[in-house]
Amino acid sequence: MLMRRMILTCAVGLLVLVGLAACAEDDVAGVGETAVATMWGVDGAAMGTVTMEQGPHGVLISADVSGLTEGGHGFHIHTVGSCSPDFSAAGGHFAPEGRGHGFLYADGAHAGDIPNIYAAGDGTARADFFTDWVTLAAHGTTSVFDADGSTIIIHAKPDTYGSEAGAGDRVACGVITRN
Repeated sequence: MLMRRMILTCAVGLLVLVGLAACAEDDVAGVGETAVATMWGVDGAAMGTVTMEQGPHGVLISADVSGLTEGGHGFHIHTVGSCSPDFSAAGGHFAPEGRGHGFLYADGAHAGDIPNIYAAGDGTARADFFTDWVTLAAHGTTSVFDADGSTIIIHAKPDTYGSEAGAGDRVACGVITRN
């Protein structure tokens, strides 16, 4: 009888722990949230989309774009959710924690740094990136949905990954919006 009670108590305890672990994963801010940035060129032409999906450990960013020149292009999250009147309205790179720019920067990259994308000879680029530096949650210092929103910018040249981007002109812009 005592053995049966101990087994039952252990089984119930295990079920409670499993349930708490499942709830804890569901409680991660924004899990399951999705967003999209419809990309536009400087001439107003549609250039594809960048989608974002919040997971329990960060955000998956997927780019499917066209109309680029062949080769590498800087790819960043910018601080303001506006592409007009020109792409400069998007502001600088998203850096809510004040860190410098670039993966090779001694103090570390900022939240808006994403690896370069590479366009094929036909101008298309498809890429997936994962980051735990931003969130799609409604609140928090690293939310792309802060008071003025955020954008995705594609640049004319590849990012140098150093303290200065060196990626050149902005050739595509898309405001990040919730799906």
